[in-house]
Amino acid sequence: MKPIQQLNQTLQLNNCSLGIRINKHNYQLYNRVWCQKHELIKENLQTLEFENSQWEITTKTTESDDSSINLDITFVLKSGVCNQSSVSVDFEFSDWSTENYVLLPAAAYNGNRFESRRIAYSPKLLDPKDIGIDKPTIVSDIPRLEIGAGYSRIQDRSGSMSIPSVGFHAAKKNKGFWLLTPQKNEKGDLGYDVEETRNRDKCTISLNAPIMRELYKYRITDNRFPTDDIPVDFKEGDTVTFQIKLYFFDCENVQTLYDKFVSVRKSLYGEPKMPHFLPYSACFEVQEEKFNTQNFVPEYGYYSVGMREMFLQDWQIGWTGGMISTYPLLFAGGEQSKTNVVRNFDWLFPNGISPSGFFYDSGEHGNKWYGGDIRKPHTKNWHLVRKSGDGLYYIIKQFLLMGSKNIEIKEAWKSGTKQVADTFVKVWKKYGQLGNFVDSITAEIQVGGSTSGAIVPAALLLASKYYNHEEYKQTAIEIGEYYYKNFVQKGITNGGPGDAMQNPDSESSYAMLESFALLYQFTKDINWKQRTVEMAHQFATWVLAYNYEFPSESTLGKLDIHSAGIVCANTQNKHGAPGICTHSGVALLRLYRFTQNIEYLKLLKEIAHALPQFLSTPYRPIEGMKLGWMSERASTTDWLEGIGQLMYGSTWAETSLMLTYIEIPGIYIVTDQDFVFAFDHIDTKIISKTQENLEIEISNPTIAPAKIKIFVEKSNSELLLAENYLFDAPIVEIKANSKTIINVNKNTLTIKN
Repeated sequence: MKPIQQLNQTLQLNNCSLGIRINKHNYQLYNRVWCQKHELIKENLQTLEFENSQWEITTKTTESDDSSINLDITFVLKSGVCNQSSVSVDFEFSDWSTENYVLLPAAAYNGNRFESRRIAYSPKLLDPKDIGIDKPTIVSDIPRLEIGAGYSRIQDRSGSMSIPSVGFHAAKKNKGFWLLTPQKNEKGDLGYDVEETRNRDKCTISLNAPIMRELYKYRITDNRFPTDDIPVDFKEGDTVTFQIKLYFFDCENVQTLYDKFVSVRKSLYGEPKMPHFLPYSACFEVQEEKFNTQNFVPEYGYYSVGMREMFLQDWQIGWTGGMISTYPLLFAGGEQSKTNVVRNFDWLFPNGISPSGFFYDSGEHGNKWYGGDIRKPHTKNWHLVRKSGDGLYYIIKQFLLMGSKNIEIKEAWKSGTKQVADTFVKVWKKYGQLGNFVDSITAEIQVGGSTSGAIVPAALLLASKYYNHEEYKQTAIEIGEYYYKNFVQKGITNGGPGDAMQNPDSESSYAMLESFALLYQFTKDINWKQRTVEMAHQFATWVLAYNYEFPSESTLGKLDIHSAGIVCANTQNKHGAPGICTHSGVALLRLYRFTQNIEYLKLLKEIAHALPQFLSTPYRPIEGMKLGWMSERASTTDWLEGIGQLMYGSTWAETSLMLTYIEIPGIYIVTDQDFVFAFDHIDTKIISKTQENLEIEISNPTIAPAKIKIFVEKSNSELLLAENYLFDAPIVEIKANSKTIINVNKNTLTIKN
């Protein structure tokens, strides 16, 4: 049997057919398809005539050890010309159902098949009929498959995804599918197209070169922005190749689709290159100086979250900084930082607690407190649930740290923080959910649903420990169960950002992972261990696993940025970001200790290692950015600034980098396994090992001196990874472009330099 016949047989067994297509567009009519020629692939070599052109299409198929099918489909224009055109490869699936869960990682979750509203940025629900406790998930105007009748199509580009890919879980058949490609071919980035028929019984997944979004493209909160894609004038000899990897597999549920993704996300690219840039300690020195000189407001005694351009860049309790930034400054900063952090606590308590019992949402000028988004009158008291969750979580981390630093924890601080924990319990008991936005005066839920409060279980668990209050722990377990059954099992986490309605997002995805990891540590219930694994696999879809080829003339191209490890924001704000908003990723270290699966350490390293590239420092200033500034955006698609461009300013990404320095070890050593893993911008090598000793060479190839925090332990997955576990960790100092050797005593877990 010929290879193409074997391929078609496999496709037919999965209700799929493979076609090729040549399209002629009318650019003046916004790339409307003027005419096209489509054929099924029947031979390894076939010809296709289209108007005044003759094409030759070659299809090569091979099978891999991982049960994938590798396809190379090459279009060659043998004679004639083909103006204003594009070429496509189509996978048409029959026996389709709207129950199928479609996943474009970082771009579409369940096909983004939700109710949608076209509201300008920063979108908040406007229609009273949409506002309430029990309303369905409503997203902004984003690329999506329609939830109801009407045109149902996603047009996107390869750079929109954490890995250029599309998959689905066929609900009725318990089958799964993944298609992966490189980022680009001879005509640049690929176009990804998912289109359903009118009666939804068929769906076609297409790859296009060049990208040709017809009529519209996506621009922030607007899926009907006029397309500016340009068709190609093909000439004789032009070649376009699609390299495609296919997986067909048994797929019991939506989670299996995610599990499969994690196993194949690097199958085309391999392990990404991550060149060393700058040690975390060198970054922190720049950042501490920046926060104390640029962010601290001495008149009132608080750290602003940004440069105070407007109220949301002045003060927010969580999400973008607030009481998160004070944590690494207290942990690793000097006396000035310590003094400033204490003043920040005095400034916040009790004035920063709103009448609802939650923290005030935001504020400005040091003495104005706001309940919500004051730009829209009906949302002036809409408090984002996630913000008080962040505040509670990180303040208690600091309480636990203050005990180690002999700092008095004042009664106003303790009672104010406990009031927030009590309010979460009260809201949970009243509504059986935490909602998305709550009223800052009454604590009544204004917008329900979502996983905005994904960090709250983790926060309540720490509160149960600090206040010795068992009800907090029980409430954390109940909230975690609610989120798992109503959202995670359905493959959706949303409501984390305050500016993206209820679009699926990476922020609540990671916060859920953090909560699940702590739920397992606090309960030792094996179900939470499995759920932590599941959540890690869902979160992994938001993290770039390859290095995008930025245009050489772009800002990121000129800076030689390696994008592996940047975290995509959400399905509305379609950009990558340095770091997790706003966490270090330490839950992935916890998960490694539970499972011994090194892939979780690798994922954490990708995220952590990418961060320093985006910091403007004396070692490598970034034009347009003051020292210590980090942009929150690294665009691999054209949703706003442009591919390879930054947003210039001071952002929450700075806090993520500081958290990485204090919560992720520079080197992780497990003595009884002779295991050494470096997260920092250094190299390690085991020189010798005996029953009692481990000798390790550490190299610092960067241009800055490094202070490397080392976490040494024996393997014990049941041992709790305590908060502030790196506070007394040994530190090894290495000069720039230098090496040193350390000796680790396996019995005492001590280090000699």
